[in-house]
Amino acid sequence: MGEPLYITMHPADNVGIVANDGGLPAGTRFDSGLTLRDKVPQGHKVALVDIPAGGVVRRYDVPIGYAEKDIAAGSWVHERLLRMPEARTLEDLPMATAARTQAEPLEGYTFQGYRNADGSVGTRNILAITQSVQCVAGVTRFAIDRIRSELLPKYPNVDGVVALEHGYGCGVAIDAPDAVIPIRTLRNISLNPNFGGEVMVVSLGCEKLQPERLLPPGSIPIADERGEAQDLDVVCLQDDEHVGFMSMVDSILRQAEVHLKRLNQRRRETVPASELVVGVQCGGSDAFSGVTANPAVGFCADLLVRAGATIMFSETTEVRDGVAQLTSRAATPEIAQEIVREMGWYDDYLQRGSVDRSANTSPGNKKGGLSNIVEKAMGSIVKSGSAQIAGVLAPGEKLKQKGLIYAATPASDFICGTLQLAAGMNLHVFTTGRGTPYGLAEVPVIKVATRSDLARRWHDLMDVNAGTIAEGKASIEEVGWELFRLMLDVASGRKKTWAEQWKLHNQLVLFNPAPVT
Repeated sequence: MGEPLYITMHPADNVGIVANDGGLPAGTRFDSGLTLRDKVPQGHKVALVDIPAGGVVRRYDVPIGYAEKDIAAGSWVHERLLRMPEARTLEDLPMATAARTQAEPLEGYTFQGYRNADGSVGTRNILAITQSVQCVAGVTRFAIDRIRSELLPKYPNVDGVVALEHGYGCGVAIDAPDAVIPIRTLRNISLNPNFGGEVMVVSLGCEKLQPERLLPPGSIPIADERGEAQDLDVVCLQDDEHVGFMSMVDSILRQAEVHLKRLNQRRRETVPASELVVGVQCGGSDAFSGVTANPAVGFCADLLVRAGATIMFSETTEVRDGVAQLTSRAATPEIAQEIVREMGWYDDYLQRGSVDRSANTSPGNKKGGLSNIVEKAMGSIVKSGSAQIAGVLAPGEKLKQKGLIYAATPASDFICGTLQLAAGMNLHVFTTGRGTPYGLAEVPVIKVATRSDLARRWHDLMDVNAGTIAEGKASIEEVGWELFRLMLDVASGRKKTWAEQWKLHNQLVLFNPAPVT
């Protein structure tokens, strides 16, 4: 078990979390003189002082709850003992008030990437086949199996082929105002830097989301040296030329080979670290997320900003309770107001559904020691580091600037990942405490474990063990640098992540606020 340890995040905190694997039994005495009155699981909170009924329970120097009854020092503090604070209003927030510090530029770091005609850089060289509607998914999946077995061996410089499968395209109110979100999301994913500007669409023919609406003229960047915009390459399954299933499949293979030939001519070249576009998120979070993995990612985020790169953090439904921290870090009052706009959308969503934000914290989060969404929000925000927020993206929008960007997304893992893909990320970082075999086919995903126990048990799924921070074996800064260097290796293709090796990925999930019709 080792020496009994608890961790606090701020000198003003009146609770700490138990760090030891397996937790600690009642009667355990810490060096501070505190003695446990209860058995406390790993990651769960222990009262460091007597907390009276109605008293503030403080972690991260933030009130995460109010005691429902007297809590004696040494007691296990769990969600049933806490009343959650009311959400901070979106009025009278600090707008771009945080002190500005000019961090020293981080120069001399490079990776081997694929330079695209539009100036973006890919970390992989992938053929992506866009689908305009879910109806074609089965045919496309069959065709992709053949592409992998019959065509890819002929084109060794191509890393793979993926279907941009989704559940949208028909049976929806395609002209509803919010329909712009899933449509622009799918459009911008099709133009992700890892796909080299090669756009190919499989259509059924009768769907509401016609290919020309999905990718209108002029939306596809120039992909060759002729200086001409690409025509939209569409295989329509309902075309009269297709007689039988294999005719459809053969058409997809013929067109795929056109794109594979061009992709195969691409070569990696040395590019500065400023060409990294990194999306970060957490899933299966526990109380260690905000202690180990997310702070290390936050330190790495600051390194990326110093290197001139782009890093996106997201998850509106998780960070809403930290809105004041975000608006104060905005580069301008206008950017702060854009953050308020996105948080306001979430408030309206909850009101329309007659639900409250307490539903966000999952059973796994609570089992991992997170009592409520306020505590979860504090741990989630720290992965954004300390840089000023340079911009805000609405769901499905594409990046237009570098620096630290708030990309508004729900917290659902694959919706968040899908929207960050649309923004243009070429590398993804995912932290987890409870564990989740998350992966994306379109970009490499680096998985960071919050606890050493998880890293040991899931040794062939986790790429970085941030649990060494809790054990005192490494600092936040050391793990942050480890992650930064790993990013450069993964982006260069020198290393594959575990998710890549096992080919772990799920279907993309488009965020669709528009009603079904």
